[in-house]
Amino acid sequence: MSLPSSRWFAPLTRAVTYTRWLHLVVSGVVGLTFASVIGVTDAGVTDWLLLFFVHPVPLVAAAALVPAMRRAEGLQARVMLFPGAHARVDDDKAEDASGSGVSVAPSASWDDRVRTALWLVLRLEVGGATAFATVNLIGQALALVGAAAGAPDQDSPLFAVEGPRWLAALLLPLPLLALYVVVVLAGLSTAAAARRFLGPSPAQRLAALEERTEQLLERNRIARELHDSIGHALTVAVVQAGAARATADPAFTERALEAIEDTGRHALEDLERVLRVLREDGRPARGRPTLADADRLLVSARTAGAKLDVDLSGPVDRLPGPVSREGYRMLQEALTNVLRHAGPVPVRVQVTAGAALLTLDVRNALPAPAAATGRGGSGLRGIRERATLLGGRADTGPHEGDWRVRVELPLA
Repeated sequence: MSLPSSRWFAPLTRAVTYTRWLHLVVSGVVGLTFASVIGVTDAGVTDWLLLFFVHPVPLVAAAALVPAMRRAEGLQARVMLFPGAHARVDDDKAEDASGSGVSVAPSASWDDRVRTALWLVLRLEVGGATAFATVNLIGQALALVGAAAGAPDQDSPLFAVEGPRWLAALLLPLPLLALYVVVVLAGLSTAAAARRFLGPSPAQRLAALEERTEQLLERNRIARELHDSIGHALTVAVVQAGAARATADPAFTERALEAIEDTGRHALEDLERVLRVLREDGRPARGRPTLADADRLLVSARTAGAKLDVDLSGPVDRLPGPVSREGYRMLQEALTNVLRHAGPVPVRVQVTAGAALLTLDVRNALPAPAAATGRGGSGLRGIRERATLLGGRADTGPHEGDWRVRVELPLA
């Protein structure tokens, strides 16, 4: 078990303690430079403190009006107040994924400018105080070292040491301990203030949340695409291979191999398209199959042994793009579900494109062991999710002795 004191002195071993210290001390240079430029030779301590801490305030507040100033301060804060892998910033995102909570976007509103101004003033004051404490406490420690070594009397920044040399040696840890406390507390408070004043605005947080939501939705859509396409191809291949082995008919085997090859080729095309979208982030998906390409699904299901009774009515080839693409995937999943769970059975497929509604209805004989399942697996759940996203509805389950998948999608 570690000693309780190790927790109090743990910051000594952390690089963030020293980068925060440097960040604060550099901030004090602004006040020192300002005081040195306009200061007068006969100014007293009070005058110097005013020149150091008060007079530069309007200047640094005015600097916050420049939009790029917020980005510059955000980058500095990330690198020096929150060191780590996330400190390497190469984009303009409002909020980093690591959780430092500091924005690197330029000011986009007056609220951003006001918060940047408050941050600059706070950094000036806390940094100046830290720099002042650093110089004086280190000077005091050096004076105590000199007194303990028997050096001639010299002015001490904070207090004079009078007495034996052992007393100076005994007091030596005090200014160093005080400096340690100042540096740690000032660093912690500055990091907290950076999150408050340099963090993303509510509008930026909302935009980031919307972007993450869109990314999650896109990932879910891609997962469904792969599930439907690859699952359909594998199901057809398994069914065809099993049927070919069972029949031992060379002609049937030839047709089965052709069907497996054709289905596999389409699955590879879908996979390549999805991978291309993932590699080229930001580009829309192109070439996705629609209900106008439903014939290839029907041919694939027939070659797998399903006895299809198909009724396509209405202008299927003129459906809105999103509805037609998602309708294709729903029909694909419904047929895959039939082949996987019912085998080569009679299937009734109805696709009706009306003036305001697209209806998909797929029915097949319900095997006895499946009668109690009720809802099906993840594929059927995906059909219901797709329908909901398009503002429609999907019903899946036993119906009048058959298994039915019925989807209704609005066209307006």
